[in-house]
Amino acid sequence: MNVSIIRRGDHLHFEGDNRRGNTVLIDGGEQSKGMRPMELLLTAMGSCSAFDAALILKKQRQVIDDFRVEVSGTRPDTGAAKPFEKIHLTFFLSGKIDEKKAERAVKLSVEKYCSVSATFRPETKITYNLKFNA
Repeated sequence: MNVSIIRRGDHLHFEGDNRRGNTVLIDGGEQSKGMRPMELLLTAMGSCSAFDAALILKKQRQVIDDFRVEVSGTRPDTGAAKPFEKIHLTFFLSGKIDEKKAERAVKLSVEKYCSVSATFRPETKITYNLKFNA
């Protein structure tokens, strides 16, 4: 797995791309031309967990009409590096879904299958909850 990060313009505006030609805008300055690196980590956590949970629910023949994940992270106020201390994911699901199956799918995703989640452990406390038909 490889990605490239290329500076675009001046200051802290960059573009990341992979070998398949997909791109993401990254900005660490005040111009807000892209996501900040720590936001990208939260995005990776949410999408990784969502992929795994959706695949598990599909195998269980659950019908998903809508699936959304909101992710929040807490970092310390001081220090040179400020890694996430806590990450919380809220999964919003609607459709013909057995709530017990969905709870199990999310648990397996966050606690076992998501590689991004595993990368944060054990230093980061990861919590989650589910909301149905919200």
